Amino acid sequence: MDKVELKFLRITYSHTHAGAYALILAEAQGERRLPIIIGGVEAQAIAIQVENIKPARPLTHDLFKNLSDTLGVGLKEVIINDLVEGIFHAKLVLEQNGHEVEIDARSSDAIALALRFQCPIFTYEFIMGAAGLKVEEGEEGKEEGTAEPVERGKPAKGIKASSIEELKELLEKALHDEDYERASKIRDEIKRREQTN
Repeated sequence: MDKVELKFLRITYSHTHAGAYALILAEAQGERRLPIIIGGVEAQAIAIQVENIKPARPLTHDLFKNLSDTLGVGLKEVIINDLVEGIFHAKLVLEQNGHEVEIDARSSDAIALALRFQCPIFTYEFIMGAAGLKVEEGEEGKEEGTAEPVERGKPAKGIKASSIEELKELLEKALHDEDYERASKIRDEIKRREQTN
């Protein structure tokens, strides 16, 4: 099966799943995104590593890393290897003295460990085909204030030109459509305006 390399992009709050977060992985050599819904505890474990926060005592993922380092076990790669009824499955590919072993893991735990071990994250093409979202051409580096998609009956208006109320409506629509990329841009603009007021 063809493997697709992924990289961590961000975590955003999920308005479609109460108390959950969307972990967004980006295709390393492409424009697709893979959103994975995870719980708050799992999001915190990932955020702590991404933000380089050092807890007073090791958390579970840190303990696993410390134990692996002490025993000479390396995490070679993480593979998001299946998608069953909307739930992503993953495996850890561990290596010790040239011997490899694969261990089943939750995708959120696998990503948290991959970030700590700084190892590559992969998935398979059939998963990207089923669950990947394509970033529209020019969306990634789009200039701020350029036109956004037109809603029925409303004129096209850029994020910068929209009022706070309009931005909140656009945010709800983007979240309803599970367009996490657009939702995060709108959310950032709302936060920016609230901080300047």
